[in-house]
Amino acid sequence: MDNSNYSPSFFRFEDLRVYQKALDYYIWVQVNTEMFPNSESSHLVKSFVDTAMNISGKIAEGSSKNKTQFVFHLKEAKTSIRQCVMFTTVASKLNYFSEEQEETSRNYLMELTKMLGALIGSIQREHSPSHSSVSRSDSNDEDIVDEHNTY
Repeated sequence: MDNSNYSPSFFRFEDLRVYQKALDYYIWVQVNTEMFPNSESSHLVKSFVDTAMNISGKIAEGSSKNKTQFVFHLKEAKTSIRQCVMFTTVASKLNYFSEEQEETSRNYLMELTKMLGALIGSIQREHSPSHSSVSRSDSNDEDIVDEHNTY
């Protein structure tokens, strides 16, 4: 991929691969649940689609917070992933999903889980006191505020 014309987004969360993957999954769910019986009124479809959207929503929402709160929102996104696993299983048991669709959904969800886990780990390592390059006695309040708003 040629990144020579790439410019970062104003909303920095849009630059996160996990956010883009979560959007891809939401679109996949939207398209693949349209085939469900009574899809317009189905509680299963509405819940599945809303929960899939919630994954990217929590990433976006958390990105504007400090690092501790960002991690909290990323963990909430992982909760939404687990709920989507449940919806995937239900759709499969009701024969609304083919084996291929079930596998595709599960693969998306496994990849998202791994990506979120890596991002959470990275933020926590970066945020841990043992990795701080500036001692608290040498820093001022502005440095602390900037440290918390990097995403």
